[in-house]
Amino acid sequence: MEILELDDVDRGLMHALQVDGRASFNRIAEVLGVSDQRVARRYRRLRSTGMLRVVGVVDGRRLGYESWAIRLRCTPDAAVSIAEALARRSDTSWVHLLSGGTEISSGTLHRTAKERESLLLDKLARTNRVLSVSAHRTLHTFVGGRIGWSGLAVLAPDQVAHLAADRINGPRGDGERLTLGPGDQAMVDALSRDGRAGYADLAAVTGWSESTVKRRMEQLCAAGALFFDMDVLPTLLGYQVEAQLWMSVPPAELDTTGRALAEHPEVAFAGATTGPTNLTVSIVCRDDTALYRYLTDSVGALPAIRHIETGPIIRTMKRAGAVLPG
Repeated sequence: MEILELDDVDRGLMHALQVDGRASFNRIAEVLGVSDQRVARRYRRLRSTGMLRVVGVVDGRRLGYESWAIRLRCTPDAAVSIAEALARRSDTSWVHLLSGGTEISSGTLHRTAKERESLLLDKLARTNRVLSVSAHRTLHTFVGGRIGWSGLAVLAPDQVAHLAADRINGPRGDGERLTLGPGDQAMVDALSRDGRAGYADLAAVTGWSESTVKRRMEQLCAAGALFFDMDVLPTLLGYQVEAQLWMSVPPAELDTTGRALAEHPEVAFAGATTGPTNLTVSIVCRDDTALYRYLTDSVGALPAIRHIETGPIIRTMKRAGAVLPG
């Protein structure tokens, strides 16, 4: 994969898309002080290399779905094939191969208890090369998805406010659960592949008119059932080391610790889960020295953490719902 040199326009574009994944090139250009043609060229360059994607994501909680964090321990000869099989599943959003290649970490979203049981009690339990399975519900997200990674932030507050003024992402409401119809699902599936897909393209896959597509997308976003995420490969930004952390924190300190971690630029995801390790974190660092400093200085300064496990990510099979090339 080609490694690109980034300048201020590239970094500003990435932050802008994190604020509003469907912001027009013209609006982004206004904020960055460059031409819309320049912004469009930069976006196409980054997207064509596979280093940047805008994706439409459903909020499982608004739809009554279950979010799970899964850890598998496998025999060394089977880990890659099992991870690849998990990545091909439609209910997984990310799949990492960890440590010495014998452990897999995955995030799943299940629409029904039957789907969850099919994976955890049937598929994985009957795979004889899976030595152990640990699965825990993800209860709350501190960083990730709607809550953007602070490592991308380069725009000034007034620039962010200008972009956010027109975005259609809605609040994370706690209203009644919604149900997606066939047309909704077709639209969401298309947006999961390209969150900036045009209304004409979405009309073609749903069978709706463009005005109906636009109106329904705005309704789902306003209800908090749909939002747009910006996925970028950490290596593009110079982060060569990725790792997952599992922490044990007393319940009374869990929210405070999670919010503190959300302020760390190394933290790309942090979520509260069930289980003995109740805080799961994904981090990105420049190199091993930076990882060491992060663990000893930044994490070490958080007094509520009682126990921590660190698993270096050696290969990512799936990220933000997309299977990555081997």
